[in-house]
Amino acid sequence: MSTLTQIVIAGVGGLVVLWLLLIVGLAMVRPDGTTLREAARILPDAVRLVSRLSRNPALGRSTRFRLLLVVVYLALPIDLVPDFIPVLGYADDAILIGLVIRSLVRRAGPDIVRQTWPGTDAGLDLLARLCSVPALRTP
Repeated sequence: MSTLTQIVIAGVGGLVVLWLLLIVGLAMVRPDGTTLREAARILPDAVRLVSRLSRNPALGRSTRFRLLLVVVYLALPIDLVPDFIPVLGYADDAILIGLVIRSLVRRAGPDIVRQTWPGTDAGLDLLARLCSVPALRTP
């Protein structure tokens, strides 16, 4: 076998191992008392929230750009973890949205998220718990 073939095989093998580690990490990472099924339940509202916030002119340009990148990632048919894999298929989407919302609350404050949230108060409380942002909880 040539050296180039060995390098390509090693590179592909390394990527497969990293992808498998990502899957295992997604399965293990979740807030206490929260299941991935609960996160998937509010995922549609969270996607609408991110989409609405990405068009909000009150937010800074860099914040809106970050939100727009998440919307584009969610719209792409290719994910890090394919959506047809039960439960874990949507975990990468939910975790990514959670990280972006946490960043948004730090930059813009929780009020903008509360005003834009399209779902129920219980859904917003769940989002606050998933994102580890107690300031988002409804009063």
